[in-house]
Amino acid sequence: MTAGEGPFLGVARSLTGRAWAARPAAEDLVRRHQASLGLSEPLARALASRGVGPDGGEVYLNPTLKALFPDPSSFRDMDRAAEVLVDALVRDRSMVVFADYDVDGAASAAQVVRWMRAMGREVPVYIPDRVTEGYGPSPTIFRSLKAKGAELVVTLDCGAAAVDALVAAQEIGLDVVVIDHHLMRPGEVPPALALVNPNRPDDNSGQGMLAAAGVAFVLLAALNREARRRGLFADRPEPDLRQWLDLAALGAVCDVTALTGFNRALTAQGLKVMSRWANPGLKALADIGKVSGAATTFHAGFVLGPRINAGGRIGRSDLGARLLATDDPAEAASLAAQLDELNGQRRAVEQGVLDEAVAMVEGDPALAEAPVLVVAAPAWPPGVIGIVAGRLRERYRRPAVVIGVDPGSGVGKGSGRSQPGVNLGAAVQAAFDAGILLSGGGHAMAAGLSIRPERIADFTAFLGDQLGDAQARAAEADALEVDALITPRGADRGLLEAFGRLAPFGPGNPEPVFAAASVRIERPIPMRGGHVRVTLSDSAGGRLKAVAWRSEETPLGQALLAGGVLHVAGRLRPDDWQGKASVELEIEDAADPRRADAP
Repeated sequence: MTAGEGPFLGVARSLTGRAWAARPAAEDLVRRHQASLGLSEPLARALASRGVGPDGGEVYLNPTLKALFPDPSSFRDMDRAAEVLVDALVRDRSMVVFADYDVDGAASAAQVVRWMRAMGREVPVYIPDRVTEGYGPSPTIFRSLKAKGAELVVTLDCGAAAVDALVAAQEIGLDVVVIDHHLMRPGEVPPALALVNPNRPDDNSGQGMLAAAGVAFVLLAALNREARRRGLFADRPEPDLRQWLDLAALGAVCDVTALTGFNRALTAQGLKVMSRWANPGLKALADIGKVSGAATTFHAGFVLGPRINAGGRIGRSDLGARLLATDDPAEAASLAAQLDELNGQRRAVEQGVLDEAVAMVEGDPALAEAPVLVVAAPAWPPGVIGIVAGRLRERYRRPAVVIGVDPGSGVGKGSGRSQPGVNLGAAVQAAFDAGILLSGGGHAMAAGLSIRPERIADFTAFLGDQLGDAQARAAEADALEVDALITPRGADRGLLEAFGRLAPFGPGNPEPVFAAASVRIERPIPMRGGHVRVTLSDSAGGRLKAVAWRSEETPLGQALLAGGVLHVAGRLRPDDWQGKASVELEIEDAADPRRADAP
């Protein structure tokens, strides 16, 4: 089925309010991939639908660093950054690694710390406290580090937009190297000895999809090259950078970056390294999360990442970086246990905030119909508002901004999540430029801000004016794209492994979505956490276990609990329960065949 043949299975409006569509693919390209790569028709179609050209299939299915690694010198200031850091190493200058408190920041910091350690130098890490110090460097923090003897600060996953802090550092004689990936304003490059950012306006590397951990990994290559040029490996082995690919992959996945080109190769190879579980911190987290065998983007994004993030969200901000940088298994086990406990607390706090936010939306018809959902309340913790914004965006399928107002300062801290086609970051930046916000910025899919409570209504109206038309277009185009039609009998490990050749999955390379037509819903069971588990069956006697996460109170969950016959769509997962190499379907959507013109 091609894009022009109408809704997939005739589903024009599903239980989540979407149309279903076959993921579009050019038929001639599908045939080329079949012939040249020996693929099945569904797999060749999936490859073509992801924009892989006739000559790119082999590299896409087998992404290698050798084929795709960029020249570090193609990044603006990368060579200068390597010179400064190696010079500081040689001269024994006092250095501090300064990183963001999320996974990407921790993974970036751990890479630089590990490279320096391999060169015989221990470098301290400073992670600002999310609540008391906010995001990124500030003049106050830089002055404090300078007073404690720091001569050089390396910022990772932050700093590119910290104009005031970098100006202050220049004034007090504190050298700064910035390694970042966040968007910057055109023409605004703050002072630093080196500012490496593939998204700075004058960078021509073409690697803007990288997370900071990816930029940091390229920095390591530049450091090796500079150290080699200076003859520093005459009496010590050159660090094997491949051992730290797991950290680069972790940052790429958890920062939800586009897994295309070099970033795809970095992630694919990094997951292979991660699968060895040689990093004591990741091994300790894997043990707690009951992860074994080959690591996947799911493990990185939903098992390891949330626990690492928990320290910065509701606990000590430096726990994640310490965990990823340590070589001591005992210390790693202790840190992992602390992070696991904090993650449990985070989930409870998050659920409470989500319940309050949903009640606000459901209790206000005008808010429920607004182009952008904006909800606010006193004392909502800043560490969970971004997650809750994402949950609201998933539930209501529109951009959402969640604001927690600090009772002490009277300032609201907000975080937003958007949908494809709606540039939330640009709108938040415009609100700041208009004087509505105290601060604000971000990128198309996510943004952060601070605001006075009395301006929240103005901000809500501003977002409606700015994004109303774009959100309407996005809602109209919000279709669930399906890769292939399956049956409960045909959904097996072989199918999962065949489509697994397209991994790693993420933005730019969506995980395959499978649909099953007119399956019977059997043994529906509501589970703790609002999940619904069912068994799908067909007339041929096939059965497939399935689960719909956080769906019990939604139309999708209610339909599953009612049983009957439905069209169902979702993603396949391995199911090794009791040693059976089987699969289950994570249900994303469903539709009533009686309300669709099914073929």
